[in-house]
Amino acid sequence: MPSPVPRFTDNGNGTVRDNLTGLIWLKQANCFGFQMWQNALHAANALAHGNCGLLDGSAAGDWRLPNIKELQSLIDVGQVNPALPPGHPFSNVLLTEYWSSSTFAASPDSAWVVNVSVALTGANAKGLSGPVWPVRGGQ
Repeated sequence: MPSPVPRFTDNGNGTVRDNLTGLIWLKQANCFGFQMWQNALHAANALAHGNCGLLDGSAAGDWRLPNIKELQSLIDVGQVNPALPPGHPFSNVLLTEYWSSSTFAASPDSAWVVNVSVALTGANAKGLSGPVWPVRGGQ
């Protein structure tokens, strides 16, 4: 399926709509710094209007850590540093491995991650630290 043009819409309120998936992403891709996985889950879930540049009226519980498929959906394998579609509106994208909410079945002490620098998917131990990029369903 071809990507819509534009792929992303900056909503002007700290959020970005992915016009391909309908998901709403936090525009600021490094609001929480590096967190261990359990803390990443809590940080994303606690995100609300007034934090991280959000002016969208959202409340705690509206946001979450993306699952691995949602996180992979941002990736453009034809790009590097970052491996995101050209012209993306996100700010402070880190060239590292972002946490997903998906546990790695072969090792429940690990979770799936996506390296936004080079479009690689892998698993990291949940006790390691990584950045948090919250998402919520679209309206």
